[in-house]
Amino acid sequence: MGDVAKDLTAGTVGGAAQLIVGHPFDTIKVMLQSQPPPLPGQPPKYSGAMDAVRQTLAAEGPRGLYKGMGAPLATVAAFNAVLFTVRGQMEALVRSDPGAPLSLYQQVFCGAGAGVAVSFLACPTELIKCRLQAQSAIAGSGPAAVAIKYRGPMDVARQVVQSAGVTGLFKGLVPTLAREVPGNAVMFGVYEAIKQVLAGGRDTSSLGRGSLMLAGGLAGGSFWLSVYPTDVMKSVIQVDDYKNPKYSGIIDAFRKILASEGVKGLYKGFGPAMARSVPANAACFLAYEVTKSSLG
Repeated sequence: MGDVAKDLTAGTVGGAAQLIVGHPFDTIKVMLQSQPPPLPGQPPKYSGAMDAVRQTLAAEGPRGLYKGMGAPLATVAAFNAVLFTVRGQMEALVRSDPGAPLSLYQQVFCGAGAGVAVSFLACPTELIKCRLQAQSAIAGSGPAAVAIKYRGPMDVARQVVQSAGVTGLFKGLVPTLAREVPGNAVMFGVYEAIKQVLAGGRDTSSLGRGSLMLAGGLAGGSFWLSVYPTDVMKSVIQVDDYKNPKYSGIIDAFRKILASEGVKGLYKGFGPAMARSVPANAACFLAYEVTKSSLG
């Protein structure tokens, strides 16, 4: 198989593994990010990650933790195929000789380029996912209140297009780019750096599965450490109302979150994001490497 076909296949398998492992954590993250600030003297709807899990399970059962999974599941093949394929092709462009290992700076550059490409797929997919996940968080104040506004991913897309046209699906593109470009640059750079440390040099082909999982998990954690406030701003913009928006853009969202909630408002849902990123990305990178290796 050609390199492109290998990256397409391995990226798809890796993305599916990542989604299955990490989606419940992602649901809780978005619910915490999107819940409105409480009224003076009132407690927030969710006091923390475990409270959000408890209320979700009580109101909707385990399936509530997988809300919004249809949209990323339907596009996970395209998303991860683009991510790993663009990265692979950029590696081929910057590589001095066929098969030669790349420097960390080159890996960072290739990761950033892949981040640009996937942003245009990630934006509409995550808008649909976030609006589904955030329904209960932005509903009434009752502990088990759930607003049935959207029946599923296609219904979200239909309502968004009716309200704002096709371009409405790309609401939040700027913060998506601001997250994906530096985030993937850091993630792939850290991934390769850890692999090289574990291998004792640039040749990492002999690393075992445990080492690949460790490198992938830590790389995923580095993604969120580097861009988490940007992800919060992306989420609040994407679940914002189209006709009467609260935020005019990423800078306005940053200012209003700081004014109403302080710096901690930029880190709502950080615990679930980090708890998700390590096992989900360990699964993703391991599945990618094993699948690509098996293809020859």
